[in-house]
Amino acid sequence: MSGPQGTQVAGGADFRPRVERLLTDILGLMGFPARLDLQDAADGSLSVALHFESGPPQGVEAGKRSQVLDSLQFLLNKMLHRPGVERRWVMLGAGGHPEPRPRREAAQAQASAPVATVAQVAAAAPAPPARTAPAPAAPPARAARGAQPAAQTPKAAAAQQVAAKGAETDERSVQCEEDAVLREAVRKLAEKSASLGRFYAFAAMKTEDRARVLRAVEGVGGVKVAAEGEGRNRRVVFTPAKPAPMPKRSMLPDDDEDDIDA
Repeated sequence: MSGPQGTQVAGGADFRPRVERLLTDILGLMGFPARLDLQDAADGSLSVALHFESGPPQGVEAGKRSQVLDSLQFLLNKMLHRPGVERRWVMLGAGGHPEPRPRREAAQAQASAPVATVAQVAAAAPAPPARTAPAPAAPPARAARGAQPAAQTPKAAAAQQVAAKGAETDERSVQCEEDAVLREAVRKLAEKSASLGRFYAFAAMKTEDRARVLRAVEGVGGVKVAAEGEGRNRRVVFTPAKPAPMPKRSMLPDDDEDDIDA
């Protein structure tokens, strides 16, 4: 299909087969094959429900957003939306179709709504009553020598708890039971990172699992393993001492390669 100005339309007859083929290939390379359910969304996008055949990847739950699905959705749309092609967004959901995005027309109408200026607001507001000069405040009473400090208010205590939660926990100081299977798999990955010069990372892990990973790689040479990031973006990164470039045959096709449309 072509648009009025000769540009190719992303929602043509071959759009769904391309989405299905690319998703099937990517999920197969990830080791998590899935049954795909495609349907047109109300906002004009293409909604895809991923029903994983042998269980979802780590950190992916049915009906919830995750970093894995967000990254996969970003990669898929980058591969589909080439220059000169009218864009049609693809939304992914685990175990079901994702929630529809807010309509662009409503967002544009809200953005273009008239905004009152400061002068208009000041003119419409009633005149404030006359104020009398406040009485001078009494000087604060000095605390008696040896007196106990005042008890902390609940609001101050809650703010202190929020600040304490914001600080990231040092995983190496977390006490947890050892997982023999996880330890063996992590050490093999660390040795592989050191021998091949590849970067690897574990995302969407609990604090206890990150602590197990950091303890498991102790003693493995040629690679540095550390926890990086904050909050839900915190991950464990494997950095080899001697990085090596990836061979071209193992890289995903670029946006401008012709084999995407083949």
